[in-house]
Amino acid sequence: MTGAASGIGRAIAQRFAQEGAAIRLVDIDEKAAADVAQQIVKSGGRATTNRCDVSDQTSVKKLFEKLTSETPIHILVNNAGISHIGKLETTTETEFDRVFAVNVKGIYNCMYWAIEAMKANGGGVILNMASIAATAGLAERFAYSMSKGAVLSMTLSVARDYLAHNIRCNCISPARIHTAFVDGYLRKNYPGREQEMFQKLSNSQPIGRMGDPTEVAALALFLCSDEAAFITGTDYPIDGGFFNLHG
Repeated sequence: MTGAASGIGRAIAQRFAQEGAAIRLVDIDEKAAADVAQQIVKSGGRATTNRCDVSDQTSVKKLFEKLTSETPIHILVNNAGISHIGKLETTTETEFDRVFAVNVKGIYNCMYWAIEAMKANGGGVILNMASIAATAGLAERFAYSMSKGAVLSMTLSVARDYLAHNIRCNCISPARIHTAFVDGYLRKNYPGREQEMFQKLSNSQPIGRMGDPTEVAALALFLCSDEAAFITGTDYPIDGGFFNLHG
């Protein structure tokens, strides 16, 4: 699982570990990933950590060669990603390239090096983390929306191309989920008004609150389980009614 140190990544790893899965955590922040692994092990689960920059294909290749030499890869959860705020004219080329490198190329790299191993094992499951930004016109999310739209498109393509190899590929598109990123964003942009703006963002979801990372984790667990064996090539919004319940 990539992006293990994020709020959603942490919740997914912990939920999978509770079900007895051996978790291999991948993050560019090795210390943060180690903290997640330590929590899992303390709770009786199994977890190991690996440092990797998913935007660097050589690093990803070395990582997957190492992982596949140890034990088979049955499930790949691509959760690594970075956010960006800005519209077209305020997004620099450097910013655009950085978002693309992590959010698009990073997922491509990990799927590229996992797919052959899954074919050799007789199948597997790939779950990519997209966003409602992939299909909704969100204000000042130009580069981020671009990257998540690409995640959705890659998911559909991989799902179609590897049906015959018993490989399922889906993605999850969260709306606002309450993570440390949200708190940091509010502190930086609305000092002294954090609680007011938190409530405003929460109320923008028809359900009246932000989602919790554990709720995303529960959906991820289902989509990667045998109970979802008939589901592939699907984008699952988890959005508190954002798309369908306005008005």
